[in-house]
Amino acid sequence: MNLKSNYLLFLVFLMSLGCATNPFTGKQTMAIVSNDQLFPASFKQYDEFLKENKVVEGTEDAARITRVGQRIAKAAERYLNANGYEGYLKGYQWEYHLIEDKTKNAWCMPGGKIVFYTGILPVAQTDAGIAAIMGHEVAHALANHGQQRMSAAYIQQGIAIAGNVAITDDESRDLFNQYYGVGSTVGAMLPFSRSHEAEADRIGIILMAIAGYDPAVAPELWKRMESSNTPEFLSTHPSNSSRIAQLSALVANARAEAKKFGVTGFTE
Repeated sequence: MNLKSNYLLFLVFLMSLGCATNPFTGKQTMAIVSNDQLFPASFKQYDEFLKENKVVEGTEDAARITRVGQRIAKAAERYLNANGYEGYLKGYQWEYHLIEDKTKNAWCMPGGKIVFYTGILPVAQTDAGIAAIMGHEVAHALANHGQQRMSAAYIQQGIAIAGNVAITDDESRDLFNQYYGVGSTVGAMLPFSRSHEAEADRIGIILMAIAGYDPAVAPELWKRMESSNTPEFLSTHPSNSSRIAQLSALVANARAEAKKFGVTGFTE
């Protein structure tokens, strides 16, 4: 068997390795890199980030981030346990920190390590606004989006290498590299990322509602976000108008989900 055949077989084998189940959709997702590998690396990177940035401690805003984060984490546990995913959060080590930075951003690393920047607090305004952001970011971690993106990147790189191995003509190889690079990014990787953002919105609004925060705050939050000038098809995120419309349509369902857990009153 020649090198090309060996490589293509290896690529097929790689793509067949490791699957995880998304507990919110029930669908199988790529998991070439396991959480057992991903979490320790994530925790180490988080600790390094904290050492290199100004952590806000002992303030009411810092306390709010922790308070809201704990309620979102509890809501996630309740939802997962109620839907047959007891033990799903094994290995998660929830941690919440506020960072002094004007950037309007927040994120949650695989395994539950969360950062909020002070710059996004004026946009969030209330605890419910923080919960809308927190729910979205936590949803990325719960749905293993980081794991999927890393797996997809491996496959994207693997196909590129396979193409270069299989194509022997220099001119044809150059054309392949040119069109595959653009095509796989615009046609696959960016829509893949946008689908993750939309999925995190759907999961996040449910989590904030179960945590007792009014899901109607979520679309209002995005109305306050600055609009991006990047065309949606060239962005990793849905456009603000798309996101606001989707979140508005999800409010009633989020309230209905929260009601299943006895939550009928919401903090705004």
